[in-house]
Amino acid sequence: VRNDQNVSIQYNINNIMKQLLLSPLAVLLLTTTLPLSFSSTATTSIPTTTTTSPFHYDPTSQYPTPSILRDGLLPFLTQRWSHAQSIALLEQAVEDHNAEYVATSSNVVDAISYRRCIALPLDERFDPPTGVFSHGHVDTGDKMSLPRVFWDAIVKSKAEVPWLFEVSRVDGVTSTRVPLPIDEHHHASSTNLSRAVGGAIDFRCPNNYAFLPAWMFKALGLRPRDVVDIKLATKTPPGSAVRLRPHTSAFVNIGNHQAVLETELKHYSALTLGSTIPFDYRGERYYFDVVDLRSAPRGERVPMVKVQDCDIAAEFVRAKDQLKPKKKKSDTK
Repeated sequence: VRNDQNVSIQYNINNIMKQLLLSPLAVLLLTTTLPLSFSSTATTSIPTTTTTSPFHYDPTSQYPTPSILRDGLLPFLTQRWSHAQSIALLEQAVEDHNAEYVATSSNVVDAISYRRCIALPLDERFDPPTGVFSHGHVDTGDKMSLPRVFWDAIVKSKAEVPWLFEVSRVDGVTSTRVPLPIDEHHHASSTNLSRAVGGAIDFRCPNNYAFLPAWMFKALGLRPRDVVDIKLATKTPPGSAVRLRPHTSAFVNIGNHQAVLETELKHYSALTLGSTIPFDYRGERYYFDVVDLRSAPRGERVPMVKVQDCDIAAEFVRAKDQLKPKKKKSDTK
C-alpha cells in the first residue's frame, strides 16, 4: 500500500511540474533567464552581431528561423529572445533620437514634421479598398504608410496638396547599400541616390516605423529595418517636363502608350531623378528610368518634382533594350 501511495504522489508531482513548465509565466521566466544561465552551452546556436551603431540592425540575426523541433526548446527560446532584444534596442535608439529632436525643436510644426523611422517594405496588406483611387497600385505608385504624427504636421502647417514626404539615407546611421545585380530593374545612377520623395497612402503606421514601396527600397539601397529620415516636403517644385526611359521597347510598341503613361503617372505624386518606377498594363509590369526632370516655370533641371495637379509634358527616350552596349576602350600603345 505504501509503495502505491509513493507512486501516486510521484505521478501527481510530475503532472504539477509539467503544468508549471508549460504555463505562460514559466515561458516568460525562461525567455528572460536562459540567455544568462545557459550562455555557456548555447553560444553555438546564437548568432552574434557586432554593430558599431545602435541604429544598425543585422538582418542575418533572424536567420535561420529558430525551430523547436530542429533546435530544441532551450536554443529556440534563447534565439527568440535574442531576436526580440535586437529589435527592441533598435526601436529604443530611434525613439530616443526622435524624443531629443522634439525637445530641441524651435516650434510645434518643426517638432512634428520630421521623424527618424525604421523602414519596412509596403505590401498588399496596405492596399486600399475597392473604389479608392490607389487601389491595386501599392507596388506601382509612390505612396507610403506613415505614422500619425505626419498627419498632424500637415494639419498644423496647413500644407497644400499634394502632401509629399522626403525619405533619405543617413550617413553613419543607415546601413551600407544593398548591391543590386546588373539585370535588376533599377537605374544605373540609383547606386548614388540618397533621397527620394513620395506621397502617403495612409497615416496608420506605428510610431517610429514607415512602410515604403519596393521601388523606393531599391532606389535607396535599403534593407528591411534600415533606419531613414523622413520629413514633410513643402518646397518640392512643380514639374514642367519629364523624360522616361522604358526598360523594354514592348511598351513603346503599345498603340496608345502615351495615354497609358499619362494614366499611370497619376498614381505618382512626385518623381525623383535617377529612380526607376513601375507601371502595370494589361497584366504586364513595365519599368521606366527617370532620366530628366524639369521644373516649372523656368524649365530648370531639378532632382525632384511634383507631378500631381501639374501640367507636365512626358516623353520617352530610346528604350533600354535598344541601347548599344558601350565598347571597352582597348589600351593603345
